[in-house]
Amino acid sequence: MIDKSISSMISAIELYNKPDFHYREETFAILAVNSWELLLKAQILKQNNYRMNSIYCLKYDKKKDGSSSKRKIVDRNRVGNPRSISIVTAMNILSTECQLPKPVESNIAALMELRDNAVHFINESSLTKQIQELGFACIKNYLDLLKEWKVNARLDRYNLYLMPLAYVDGNKLVDTRFTQEETNFIDFIKQQLGKTDDSGYKVAMSIDVSFKKGNSFDAIKVVRSKDGVPVTLTPENIKNTYPWDYKTVVKECKKRYSNYKQGKTFNSAMKEVKQAPQLCYKRFLDPDNPKSSKKEFYSTSVWSVLDNYFQKVKR
Repeated sequence: MIDKSISSMISAIELYNKPDFHYREETFAILAVNSWELLLKAQILKQNNYRMNSIYCLKYDKKKDGSSSKRKIVDRNRVGNPRSISIVTAMNILSTECQLPKPVESNIAALMELRDNAVHFINESSLTKQIQELGFACIKNYLDLLKEWKVNARLDRYNLYLMPLAYVDGNKLVDTRFTQEETNFIDFIKQQLGKTDDSGYKVAMSIDVSFKKGNSFDAIKVVRSKDGVPVTLTPENIKNTYPWDYKTVVKECKKRYSNYKQGKTFNSAMKEVKQAPQLCYKRFLDPDNPKSSKKEFYSTSVWSVLDNYFQKVKR
């Protein structure tokens, strides 16, 4: 089930990134929601010792006289196979158990609205930028939850990212008037954006691409994996990538964890964080002298390490 979930997400990304594809957003939403549904059900199965009944729809059995029995049986579809729970039910189960962050739930809900409109209605194409922002957040949330749930999957051989629209089609970025249906969809997303917390997960996120004269030879190039996508960081956007200093991390930990203490455990966790270049950036007073004074800045994804050391507050 995990393999199918990952395959579905990879397919969504591959089709979205095609240079000439006229059903881009709808196809991404359909496949991404399918990927999420499989992942959520896999997590429920894992929590219930892989008992299949935990993801099956149950109904009350019928007595011989036609009245309802107190005994529940597995509900079946038209061909006689067991019906599994919906993605909404799976989200509710994991949300009740504080395993599904609110921003992730809201992001999936927004993609489900897009999927439903694509399947049952017709989506216009003037929402491409807004929908891509949902897609950026969708992929980030998906990868972060795979790590948090300790899913045994090798993803480093894949480039899991959406091509910014400025590269796909610059004409997509022009302002346009929205239909009433599109306005309703935007209003729904705005409602979901209000359901955020400090978990580090996103409902939507944007990546701005600008073309300018000059070069990037003086910038800092970061590659997390030999097969990964190189990221160039200039002084202007380093602060955006690593917005927290040490004091901010401590402050956020106090809000996030019920058993947080600033002692040996925290110091060990932060040592692990500092060893990960995607989580910590060291800014030296003299860049050419590694022994010069320095200050560390941290990504908001430090939770991928710190969550292994402390217990999150139940909300």
